[in-house]
This record gives sequence, structure tokens and C-alpha cells, in this order.
Amino acid sequence: MSTKRIAMWSGPRNLSTALMRSFASREDCSVVDEPFYAAYLYATRIEHPLRNIILSSYNTDPLDVAESCCKGTVQTKIQYQKHMTHHMLDSFDRSFVHNISNAFLIRSPEKVVKSFGKKILDFALKDLGYVQQLDLFKMICDKSGYSPPVVDADDLCANPAAILAELCSKLGIRYSRKMLHWKKGKHSYDGVWGAYWYSAVNNSTGFSLPKDNYDPISEFQRNLINKAIPYFSLLNEHKIKID
Repeated sequence: MSTKRIAMWSGPRNLSTALMRSFASREDCSVVDEPFYAAYLYATRIEHPLRNIILSSYNTDPLDVAESCCKGTVQTKIQYQKHMTHHMLDSFDRSFVHNISNAFLIRSPEKVVKSFGKKILDFALKDLGYVQQLDLFKMICDKSGYSPPVVDADDLCANPAAILAELCSKLGIRYSRKMLHWKKGKHSYDGVWGAYWYSAVNNSTGFSLPKDNYDPISEFQRNLINKAIPYFSLLNEHKIKID
């Protein structure tokens, strides 16, 4: 059986787990949750919640992980890979992306910075994935000659059926209405880090616009937002639009 392997490239707090839930709801699709997370933690020695458990539970060799993303055994017609762009360090070989189908999930910097700041106190632009996301996007465009699909998280929540249908069309797969709903709670395919990060999505059963966060923006947050906006804006020019 030939498998369609889809890599969705996102930054943290982009509603990426909700989109993974969406694809996992399909009968013909299996999913992989952040396959490079352990390799990223091992290489950077960065302290993250549940770090030791992650390192002991997942492959820390980026070449092995990349090989699995391209050639690992899959029992379904479609495999959806949820990737965090900040996990793709400059020292990692990214050429594997040319052997799979790619798409990008973006979200406004203000919402990302506010959400991320609730989980991690000390962070920088590189931890939000915007720079790496644009680098990957350009690399794929340069090699393929065309732009991979880009989905804005707010558009997805506002009009999930239309956005998902168009995304599936661009990826060359059929759309399924089952992608609009999923079961509440933890799921077997979640990474162990879900115990820390996935509380909100575990209480959801479908896409909905997150509640507005009216918390004041600190000077530190505003500086990060301003740094991220140019990268977000360039990707935003390519996003799926529904007439």
C-alpha cells in the first residue's frame, strides 16, 4: 500500500494539536506527534517540562527520525506528522522534507506569545518557530517550484469545513467531515508531553475560536511580537483563502 505522508509544520501554541486530532479522526489516517521533540531536547540541552521522560521514551537521533518520517512502516493510506518548526535545528539535515508532502499552520504572533508565555516563562523568538517556519517554507518552494498550502489557525477555527476541504484538495486527498469532530480527552497517539501541554485541547471536541485573552502585553512580549510579525506576514500572504 502506498502511503501519503503529510508533514504539517507549525510553531507552538498554533492549535496544532487540534489539527492533529482532526486528521486522526479520519479512518484512513494515522498520526505522529512531534517526532523531533526528543532529538531537539537532546541536542539543545534545553530544560522543558517532562524532559527526562521524553528523552527516555523517544528517538534522539535526528537522522533516524527523518528516516522514519519518510520510510517508517505505516498501516494507513495517509500518515499525518505534526512537526514543530523550532525543533528543526540548523544542525539537523532537513532534506527529508522533499520526500513528503508539506503544509504549514500559522497563527498571529500576539496570540502565540500570550499563550506560550502561560506555559514557559523564559523564551526567545527562536522558541516560537517563526524564523524556522519561513526558512522551511522557502526551502520547499525553491526545490519544488510551488508554494505548499498554508493554513491560518484563526481561519481554521472560524470556518473549519471550508478550510479543511481546501487543504485536503491541495494535499491531493479527499476531505472527510469526520475531521470536524473528535473525542474529548487524551488520545493514544499523544506524546507524553501532552500531560503538560494539552489540557485545553483535551477538553475540546472540535474547532472553535479561542476566547479572547485580554491580559496586558508586557514590554518583553511586545518586543517578541514585533520581531515575529515580519515572518508571519510573509507566510500569511500564501494562506488558504475562502471566497
